[in-house]
Amino acid sequence: MTLQVGVIGTGMIGQDHIRRLTKVLSGVEVVGVTDIDQARAAAAAPEGAEVFATPTALISADKVQAVVICSWGPAHEEQLLASIAAGKPVLCEKPLVTSEAAALRVMEAEVAFGRRLVQVGFMRRFDADYRRLKAVIDERKLGAPLMFHSVHRNASVPEGLYTSEMPLNDTLVHDADISRWLLSDEIAGVEVRMPRRSSRGGELRDPVFVLLRLASGVLVDVEISVNISYGYDIRGEVSCEAGVAALPNRPATVISDSSGIRQAIPEDWRERFIEAYDQEFREWIVAAHEGTATGPSTWDGYAATLVADAALRAAASGGLEPVNIIAKPSLYGPPTAVAAE
Repeated sequence: MTLQVGVIGTGMIGQDHIRRLTKVLSGVEVVGVTDIDQARAAAAAPEGAEVFATPTALISADKVQAVVICSWGPAHEEQLLASIAAGKPVLCEKPLVTSEAAALRVMEAEVAFGRRLVQVGFMRRFDADYRRLKAVIDERKLGAPLMFHSVHRNASVPEGLYTSEMPLNDTLVHDADISRWLLSDEIAGVEVRMPRRSSRGGELRDPVFVLLRLASGVLVDVEISVNISYGYDIRGEVSCEAGVAALPNRPATVISDSSGIRQAIPEDWRERFIEAYDQEFREWIVAAHEGTATGPSTWDGYAATLVADAALRAAASGGLEPVNIIAKPSLYGPPTAVAAE
């Protein structure tokens, strides 16, 4: 049985997902695409796929059984609500939405529907290295986790398109989500500190240092640098009571020659997380065949949105800003277990 998918948004990530769905994975067919730029949608459409005039038309089409949302963040709420109303599983690229109120509306719609339909594109959860790191933490052989050091470095970002708010309301959501997932904990407060500006960033506020205070007392520090020049560098290290566990450098191949000993550095997110994206979609396709979703949920997207909002407040106030999260609806599983301080 083949899952018939419609893709909304055919920019860089939308095109990469279309490639993945048509050339890498099985059990799925892209039957429709749409984009605000109809010429771009037509160029990205696989042979035989229909180019729809609007996202609403794609979502409501009988031949579209599931939806992949790769449009810009402010459009996500309307597209998610339409997908839920149509009862169609949807994989939505981050951010889920761009405000707490929008996240609550999407969550209320899904809860009212009575079954999970939405998976958020937090692909790090599907990365083999992160999954091994979580297994080490959950085994507790190193004792309780105390601190998590997370590094998120980009070689560069598009000038004029990436603003000083985006490290906190766009980039940070990956680090916030992976921290919650790795540590099985919720983020209770956020602080933001600004070091001297990088000369490479122009007027952009870069880099940024974020401190996440988790409900159990664990501290997470996040370095976000988006003009680091040398490549796309993602790092993570968890300090526990009886040892330390860290992500390996990727790619793992070590080269030795007359210039010394070195490892290559990924150019961008597509190279570093290509296998994670593939696995994310494999698992989503299986769940979508059953009419549901099992990966990062609307609840996880809501939690990440709250952290981003708190980070923006913290950047303005210079202090600790609380993350006031609601009680988790039962649709998204039991409340997150946290250790006593």
